[in-house]
Amino acid sequence: MEKKIVIIGTVNTKGDQLGFLKERIESRGHKAILMDISMGGRPAFQADITPEEIAGLAGKNIEEIRASKDRLTITNAMTAGAQQKALDLLSQDKLHGIVVLGGVTMALIGSQVMSGLPFGIPKVIATPAAMPAYVGKWFGDNDIIVMQLIMEVAGMNDLLKNAISQVAGAISGMVDEADDYKTLKLPYPSVAVTQLGFSDQCAMYVEQFLTEKGYHVYPFHAQGISDRAMDRLISQGFFDSVIEIVPAGLIEERFKGNRSAGMARLDAAGERGIPQVWAPCCLNITGAGITRTNREKYLATGKVLEIDEMRAMARFPRDELLIGAQLYAEKLNKAKGPIKLVVPLRGWSSLEREGSPLLDPEEDQVFIEELKKNLRIPLEIEEVDCNLEDIDTARALVESLDTYMKEEKK
Repeated sequence: MEKKIVIIGTVNTKGDQLGFLKERIESRGHKAILMDISMGGRPAFQADITPEEIAGLAGKNIEEIRASKDRLTITNAMTAGAQQKALDLLSQDKLHGIVVLGGVTMALIGSQVMSGLPFGIPKVIATPAAMPAYVGKWFGDNDIIVMQLIMEVAGMNDLLKNAISQVAGAISGMVDEADDYKTLKLPYPSVAVTQLGFSDQCAMYVEQFLTEKGYHVYPFHAQGISDRAMDRLISQGFFDSVIEIVPAGLIEERFKGNRSAGMARLDAAGERGIPQVWAPCCLNITGAGITRTNREKYLATGKVLEIDEMRAMARFPRDELLIGAQLYAEKLNKAKGPIKLVVPLRGWSSLEREGSPLLDPEEDQVFIEELKKNLRIPLEIEEVDCNLEDIDTARALVESLDTYMKEEKK
């Protein structure tokens, strides 16, 4: 079956290269739809979707765009128009994959267009400007591939032709293999689980217990990207429930930690009303290694554990614990479905065993008391007299979720 692949670029500056990419995709049996978002001079040829149409979708005139010296405003306008057009094509079943070819601006616009498309639709950014500082922004929480072209997208030499042919092969192959995103479903009952290296044992027990009870388990690494992607999938209707072993991306966002996951972290499950059970892993500790920009504040607490030459973990200061507790109370208050917190009393991670400078149950209790003070819902909090990594914590998490799921089924 012929699939339709949307190409985004600027024909006025990259016409030859975009034309070649279109030709190579169509030689593989797919229909390539070229969307031109040129903001400068007039294009050398007319694309399938013109800049005039894109500008019009954003409520602008293309001549106004071309005459403007306000780069930010016109870029935002063309981005909005391209986003709208992509969604229109999707609704008409005319978008089965999408690829952007160009420099930094084009990669940014392309990533923003892709961010509005569902999980499972193949997405490729091909650019010579895949610097680390930019790539994280482009990825966000999306299933995007970034291909570093190495050479500039200028002229039509053999090296560039070879690279563009590979881009065509990548997006075409992905489209060939991809299931229809509308039919992509998970078996019931499916459970999303967050984890990281300091909760591995807990996560292993949780997966074992859930599997024994007939659940399908989908783990996500809570490093600030995968857990954010999990929320995105939840909002798209995936998963029937969630166990948040590591809901720490929110407090990390608030205090600029390395695992920050945005202030919308934890919203999706609450808004959908699916059953949730939380543990408090890493709500009390944060990274204080050499990659932390404001690490001195955390090193100054004196409660620090060196892990390796790159990483160290420190406890959040008391004032930040209190603010964090208030943030999490807000999330809990908004939950539309059943939700519970399981609190281990002997440390909230594998790093907080007896003798560790990070272990401080009294300060952990400060967080819990502040959380309770700000709750407006009757939240059940179950305390277990063990460390997060002990089997009893995992058992409490799974039994709690299983109870909720059985009640939901009734």
